[in-house]
Amino acid sequence: MPTRRSTLQLLAATAASSCLPATAEEQAVFPIGACDWSIKKQQDIAAFDVAKSIGLEGLQVSFSAPGSNFDLRDQKVREQYYRKVDETGIQIASLGMGILNQVPLATHPDAIRWVGDAIDVIAATEREQPDKATHICLLAFFGKGDINGRPELMESVIQKLKTVITKAEDAGVVLGIESYLSADDHLKIIEGVGSEAIQVYYDSANSLKMGYDIYEEVIQLGSERICQVHCKENKGLIGEGDVDFKKFHESLVTAGYDDWLIIEGSTTKGTDIVEAYRKNLSTLDHIFRN
Repeated sequence: MPTRRSTLQLLAATAASSCLPATAEEQAVFPIGACDWSIKKQQDIAAFDVAKSIGLEGLQVSFSAPGSNFDLRDQKVREQYYRKVDETGIQIASLGMGILNQVPLATHPDAIRWVGDAIDVIAATEREQPDKATHICLLAFFGKGDINGRPELMESVIQKLKTVITKAEDAGVVLGIESYLSADDHLKIIEGVGSEAIQVYYDSANSLKMGYDIYEEVIQLGSERICQVHCKENKGLIGEGDVDFKKFHESLVTAGYDDWLIIEGSTTKGTDIVEAYRKNLSTLDHIFRN
């Protein structure tokens, strides 16, 4: 029986088919995008043009504090994004709340309200332009927002997420936790909130940096708990660092995951960002889709 998540993914992939030149079957298997911040266009509509020049299929779009640049809370801004999706064919793969690295979800009173705003924006997009809607928002837990090894902060996150979880469920929105937590600790948060709308936004390089067995962790979590994946290297381009992406691919397939691969980081000093990301895209395409 299909899960609620798999049903949402199928609906989203079907709705988005008019935006991509590939067939629906091809879209369903490892489409590749990038974070807008990683291609130096954080919360900037120009990211779509850069993504197109690289050859990507999608973008993870930043969602920040109210009143920030290209604030998607504003319907006129959303309309600009809709036009850009039509113009470039680049999908919005997910939203990303990197702002939570500076305004921690565990401790800052504004943070959970902004998460609620992101849910409202996704719901609005679903009403306005369902073929351009994403159902995923990344919640970041790094910098000031790091909760690893802090059980009291983990519990605070659980309690705060409980206050918006019904809204997320009703809107069909998945909130993806990206953090330095192990798979076991991620599961504690998911189970603590008690909802399929809380999942893991798995990052290859972050987890490997922490010493976790990333190849076993993605299998442990399974596709029903991984909403999206960052493909990232901390020491160079994709395929030139510590992550064994061939093995990572095998593990994701075993886990049942075949959705978006979002490239983050993975550059070398002095390399043009478009050139670097074309190489990253080529490597991932060869490993995951050939």
